[in-house]
Amino acid sequence: MSWFAAHVIMAVKLKSGRQSRFPVWENIVLIEAKSEDEAFRKAEDIGRQGEGDDGGTFHWGGKPASWVFAGVRKLTDCALAGTGPEDGTEITYNELELESAAAVELFAAGDPVPLRYNDRFGKVVEPTAGGPSRRATRKRA
Repeated sequence: MSWFAAHVIMAVKLKSGRQSRFPVWENIVLIEAKSEDEAFRKAEDIGRQGEGDDGGTFHWGGKPASWVFAGVRKLTDCALAGTGPEDGTEITYNELELESAAAVELFAAGDPVPLRYNDRFGKVVEPTAGGPSRRATRKRA
């Protein structure tokens, strides 16, 4: 068995009215599986189980809403020193490119900077004025 970190994307969908903003949470979930395919299926199941409106009690911005599973954005192998996760285990990572050393410092301080996101599943997300130019999702074989 191997350990994987799955990036499960959940979006807020308002139950009525026009929606002009789409809040999204990227939940990173630790999964133990025999293969990458099994881990991906488990991640999808977790996302589907997270859908719903908490029995009608979930609201966003004071409006009735639901969580909707949008997909598994990324799956990474965990770099384990032993047989399982331990203190200091690298669970997941993101590969980014920044324009300068100054941008790296700003990014590390939590400030917004233009960046290039290199996704493991073969797509590169470039910044644009309106956000990412392409959706980075896993291609199924």
